[in-house]
Amino acid sequence: MDAHTDRFAAAAAEERWAMVRSIVAGGALGDPGWRAAFEEVPRHLFVPYYFVAGGYDRMWCEDPDPARRAQWLRGAYADGPLATRIRDGELISSSSQPSLMARMLEELDVREGHRVLEIGAGSGYNAALLAHRLGDDAVTTVDLDPEITESARRHLAAAGYHPAVITGDGTRGWPRRGPYDRIIATCTLPCVPQPWLEQCVSGARILAPFATGLIALRVREGAHGKYAEGRFLHTAAYFVPLRGVPAQSARPPHSGRVPRRVSENDLFRFLLMLTGDTLDPREALSLWQREKRPERERFGITVRDGRQWAWLDDPEGPYTWPLPTV
Repeated sequence: MDAHTDRFAAAAAEERWAMVRSIVAGGALGDPGWRAAFEEVPRHLFVPYYFVAGGYDRMWCEDPDPARRAQWLRGAYADGPLATRIRDGELISSSSQPSLMARMLEELDVREGHRVLEIGAGSGYNAALLAHRLGDDAVTTVDLDPEITESARRHLAAAGYHPAVITGDGTRGWPRRGPYDRIIATCTLPCVPQPWLEQCVSGARILAPFATGLIALRVREGAHGKYAEGRFLHTAAYFVPLRGVPAQSARPPHSGRVPRRVSENDLFRFLLMLTGDTLDPREALSLWQREKRPERERFGITVRDGRQWAWLDDPEGPYTWPLPTV
């Protein structure tokens, strides 16, 4: 390597280690295996460009201005999400906040020999972290957009990883490489696709953004086939929506007159998003206040016998709300 390349590699490594130190200071990456993955997988190779200033300014690794190249590298290792693909003013794909990715991967609870299906390839960075930990053959990532999968495949190869990158409808999973021990989604779900359960082994864990939280489901064998149930984690999470879901399954945002200080509360907004159009905003407010502003961990989701529903405290209790199905 020439002197310029050496300097860049040293600068990238320093930024990467600084990112890891920040994540550790925030309470994540206590697992040495995941810490090693974040220390060794070069995030900057997965975001050769990204957008800032609401999508109007593109930071680029080959910018002719050295100051902007340095700014691009710092941003690549900042602990924040990066908009990587914008189409007609709409955010299509992003690289998630590294500290949130770290928490999700730790919550996924992978073990040696596990097979993982990722829904939403994004930049390919999350798949690289999984491949670093489990090996290329254990990881499959699926995305609906061929441009996204092609760029993810290139980024992964540049970093030395070669998991299966599939262009397809994530709601259908990818049975050819199953069954899976873990499924992780990097996009917000309106419901839990039934094919995912069918492609899981009994005892598998599904971790996915839902409403403005993260749902952790355990898959089990029941009398009438596989079912899944679990609670939300404490962590808030905001991701781009899952594409490929039928229009009738999309849950419109709530509207209604509630005090502004309440409508802007993160936990109340989570309740509104979770219950969709099945709960009037005033009813939601009454419930929220009566139950002493419940945290996300008190809510859960059950998928069983062709139905799925969200619930508060108890899946068979008085507070349940039907979810759409795919």
